[in-house]
Amino acid sequence: MSDLWQDDAKRDLGETFRRLIASTGPISLMHFMGESNTRYYNEKRAIGGAGAAGGDFITAPEISQMFGELIGLWLADIWIRSGRAQPVHYVELGPGKGTLARDAQRAMKKYGLTPRIHLVETSARMRDLQLSTMPDAIHHGDLSTVPMEGPILLVANEFLDALPVRQLVKTVDGWREIMVGVDGLDKFFETPGRQPMDSAVPEARRDDPPGTVIETSPASATVMFEVAGRLASQGGAALFVDYGYTHGRSGSTLQAVKDHRKIGVFDAPGESDLTAHVDFAQMEQIALSRGARVLGTATQGDWLTALGITERAEALARTAPQHREALMRAKDRLTAPDQMGNLFKVLGLAGPDFPDGAGFTGG
Repeated sequence: MSDLWQDDAKRDLGETFRRLIASTGPISLMHFMGESNTRYYNEKRAIGGAGAAGGDFITAPEISQMFGELIGLWLADIWIRSGRAQPVHYVELGPGKGTLARDAQRAMKKYGLTPRIHLVETSARMRDLQLSTMPDAIHHGDLSTVPMEGPILLVANEFLDALPVRQLVKTVDGWREIMVGVDGLDKFFETPGRQPMDSAVPEARRDDPPGTVIETSPASATVMFEVAGRLASQGGAALFVDYGYTHGRSGSTLQAVKDHRKIGVFDAPGESDLTAHVDFAQMEQIALSRGARVLGTATQGDWLTALGITERAEALARTAPQHREALMRAKDRLTAPDQMGNLFKVLGLAGPDFPDGAGFTGG
């Protein structure tokens, strides 16, 4: 590792980037995003409600317990219909505060599903938060140490969107990777790289007009490749919940969020959450290439509604009528088309011998 990165835990990440660029030239946007999010999740209290101290955004499990409960019920249902195999492992990628795992575990237990809980997390600070919620969980730095025996029931909520993306731009000289440089005022700016990248562009897109931007995520592709391979070899099912699109598109989707509002991508490296939309069509193709079954990709609103979130909200409201308004507001936030309902998608995968899953076409 370069000396430029020594003691970087104590150094402003923007200054570290500026010194690196001054020494070696522009860095890739993918490098900038990867390093920024690594610092951010290691040091920031990212998840919280609006106005929460240190919180920059809120995720579905923190909005309502109904989200995690319905995921737990979905997993229990598909596990029961597959034959109740043992041992069985609940695996969560990027588990936040552990809220989703806790709520899903509570729902699974009602139907006799008591899997070992495995949380894949690289941030020591986030691990501490998760253990306060799920003290019996086993932590892993990546999937390689998750047991290979027995099916896995895997969940990844708002995980893929935070993995670094590569952006390619069509210039008059051909396709180039978008890099990050520093101008005379020490401001970061985007600039095309010098190395031709035409070979990295799908053949059908190579003749797109100058100015076209294509966004891909090699890191997301790697995760999907490994998860699908696990499902094909040891069985199980997986749910990937994230915001994204189901048909190919052009243009940048990269954004930065800090204190529950969008800011410039380069405004606060390491101090803001950098995310990009997930290409679910590509994720499906990777899963199929590994021999996993694609159960479907549904909007979050349709999927939760099909699983009974409206009925669940009503049941909770009858038990605690004083919370009816808050429960209905949370249900709407998760499912309404103009909130999280349409933008967020749910991708369901399964091993070759597992049945279809509820909430998807044919499930």
